[in-house]
Amino acid sequence: MLDVRSLGRKPGSMKQLHRTVVTAERIGLEMVGIPVGAQVEMELTLQSVSEGVLVIGTIAAPLDGECSRCLEPFTSDLELHVTELFAYPDSATEQTTEEDEIHRMVDDFIDLEPVVIDAVGLDLPMQPLCEPDCAGLCPECGVRMAIAGSGHGHEILDPRWAGLANFAADGDAVQDPAPSSDSTLAGHNGAASKTEEK
Repeated sequence: MLDVRSLGRKPGSMKQLHRTVVTAERIGLEMVGIPVGAQVEMELTLQSVSEGVLVIGTIAAPLDGECSRCLEPFTSDLELHVTELFAYPDSATEQTTEEDEIHRMVDDFIDLEPVVIDAVGLDLPMQPLCEPDCAGLCPECGVRMAIAGSGHGHEILDPRWAGLANFAADGDAVQDPAPSSDSTLAGHNGAASKTEEK
């Protein structure tokens, strides 16, 4: 919560503000976000306008996540810009907009938490990467391509030939060796010798 009473309501009044907030819960998406206990740094400019207080600034925080390609954990940094109007109570803007269309001031206080949550959620990628050129996992064995090396690969057999390859392998395993010519000759010579003896 930001107390803006010192800013006043004169259009054009401005105030610089630096805030550090420690997150009580994770902010972000399923695979990447600001972890619990992280420090969120906010550099803000508060400006009074006719319909409310305009908040402009940057938000910086650490990120942790899981790579959508190789599934390895990684850390990174987030920096994003926000521009948000908080309408005064009973202003024309407050009266002519739906509750979820614009943020509102409550008793001269501004709640920045919804702004930070929305901004972070919109800025983060749905499919985060540990590196922009992450090669992911080998589709055959599942090893990370980053550690497998450029020569990593698998012989992929066309499934239409798989049955024939198995048939050939089975045939080689059960086929008896052909008799040699020497053993054939020996058999004939033995038969001839028995005929001569008679």
